[in-house]
Amino acid sequence: MVGLQPFKNSLYSFVHLLGFCLETLSAFCVLLGLISTLKIALASFRRRQLFPFIELRLNFGSWLALALEFQLGADILFTTITPSFVALGKLAAIAIIRTFLNYFLNKELEMETNFQNKLKEQSSLDKL
Repeated sequence: MVGLQPFKNSLYSFVHLLGFCLETLSAFCVLLGLISTLKIALASFRRRQLFPFIELRLNFGSWLALALEFQLGADILFTTITPSFVALGKLAAIAIIRTFLNYFLNKELEMETNFQNKLKEQSSLDKL
């Protein structure tokens, strides 16, 4: 097994680099989501429209769901090189929490989208 040590070290370095890239992408998703959501809010404020709360939630929630996916991917990568069961248990707990957060966030986004579609249908029928 002595001959495999350089490969093992390379794998650790690669996984840490890739995990860092995924976590960085996750942070950028949150930042882009914030910027995008603020643009929508400012545009509606300038037009003096009603505050588009549902649209803002859908927009930012979509970005958060994407960020959670990248975080979960990083967690999965880190489990491949976890040296101990304690560290593996911590990573598993984090992954489970992020998975549940993502699941419920997606459910909420789905409900909000359906609600927004019903409102659009109602307003188009009211115009007739």
